[in-house]
Amino acid sequence: MAKLCLVTGVILLTAAAVAQAAGDPAAGAKKVFQCQGCHGIPGYRTAFPDLYSVPKLGGQHPNYIVQALQEYKKGERSHSTMRGIAANLSDEDMADVAAYYGGAANSSGGNAK
Repeated sequence: MAKLCLVTGVILLTAAAVAQAAGDPAAGAKKVFQCQGCHGIPGYRTAFPDLYSVPKLGGQHPNYIVQALQEYKKGERSHSTMRGIAANLSDEDMADVAAYYGGAANSSGGNAK
């Protein structure tokens, strides 16, 4: 019986952690104002710091977005603008933004609404 309670407890804690890490797309919709200036323009290219095409975020896997933002925040990715933006995001902010962009409502339209 004690083993069953322990296993149930672990399952419930794991489910709660997964739900928390998933983020809130509605909250994310209110936090993407900094993202939309570049990622909200289909086919946008930037000239700073180098000329490149800005990646599409709509429909991207949320875990990838969170990982990328964490890497910018830690300085493991080199884009200076993204480093500055990510430096001000909490883990919850990152999860919410990722949930917004990874959501079904954003997967067909490309970038931000």
